[in-house]
Amino acid sequence: MSMSKGKPHKILVVDDEPDVEPLVLQRMRRKIRSGLYTFVFAQNGIEALERLRADDEIEMVLSDINMPRMDGLTLLEQIPKVDPELRAVIISAYGDMENIRTAMNRGAFDFVTKPIDFEDLEITVERTLNHIAEWRDALASRDRLVAIQNELDVASDMQQSILPTTFPKGSDYQIFGNMEAARNVGGDFFDVIRLDDDHIGLSIADVSGKGVPAALFMMSSRTLMKGAAIGSTSPSEVLREVNDMLSQDNDAGMFVTILYAEYDPASGKLTYANGGHNSPLLVHADGSSELLPLTGGIALGLVPGLEYEQHTISLAPGDTVLLYTDGVTEAMNADEEEFGNDRLHGIFASAPPNNSEEANNAVFHAVHAFAGDAAQSDDITCLTLCRRELED
Repeated sequence: MSMSKGKPHKILVVDDEPDVEPLVLQRMRRKIRSGLYTFVFAQNGIEALERLRADDEIEMVLSDINMPRMDGLTLLEQIPKVDPELRAVIISAYGDMENIRTAMNRGAFDFVTKPIDFEDLEITVERTLNHIAEWRDALASRDRLVAIQNELDVASDMQQSILPTTFPKGSDYQIFGNMEAARNVGGDFFDVIRLDDDHIGLSIADVSGKGVPAALFMMSSRTLMKGAAIGSTSPSEVLREVNDMLSQDNDAGMFVTILYAEYDPASGKLTYANGGHNSPLLVHADGSSELLPLTGGIALGLVPGLEYEQHTISLAPGDTVLLYTDGVTEAMNADEEEFGNDRLHGIFASAPPNNSEEANNAVFHAVHAFAGDAAQSDDITCLTLCRRELED
């Protein structure tokens, strides 16, 4: 893959439906005219491979799953043989979750569903291309490493490139997430996943270790989480499957703590499973708060065949659920005191949050105020779900 600076990003679209090419060109015309993107097309996997071999400027592949001659799943297996730096985004009919799940587990970076929401497609394409740019920088930087700090900077860039920047919301709920990376680690991540029946998947995680190895393990964990979530019926099953896959060939003994939850906006029910992660904080409309019960699971990636339990709560209007990593509660000040759970509860005691972003910002502000000039020793990550009061 090679692209001179200033050239449009070249994207290969693979789909056998005849109306896809004119539709993409019409809906993406502003990006094309501005010189940001250029598109080439193929009708099946065999044609796609021919184009990839002939054109090393193609940066990403946007492929349907169901096609004649060679389908998208087979194409996914062949793409790394042509260029391991290429990234693929899968397109499939909404509801075809089993195939999408298989595609994610075979290395697809992301997916969009038909009928295509072009706003969602643009966000997905932009995120994929940003990731490719960070990955190139990572490879180039690693070749030039002269000190461990360079590697940690690479890990931080890779870490940031996969985090969501836009969040789903409804008339009665809001979601917001943020992460501030420390310079000596690279393991936190969070994700928000749209599921069937308008359900929302929420995950937050903290990978052991630091540097590029932790960042690579984090990216693998995130991809497996998303692939398992879209085809699963329960959070406990998601953690079981991801743990089994991460445990395979894990000679480095890395692990990840993960909390995964599914939210049903219609009922207000939140079901979660915990793999060795911090307990979520439930903040009520009056500012009172409580830690949600643990579900007994251990960190993922070390022992295959584990079963995970799950727990369900009903959120009342005005309730906020805060998912966070230990970079919040274990943040230290100059006297080596930890922020702790009591201070976390105290953030909202006199000032209950009005929305999810406000809740996130309040946590970061409180942690920074507590730590003062002390160096940040761990990533600080929060993901917040707020069930809002419906206005008359």
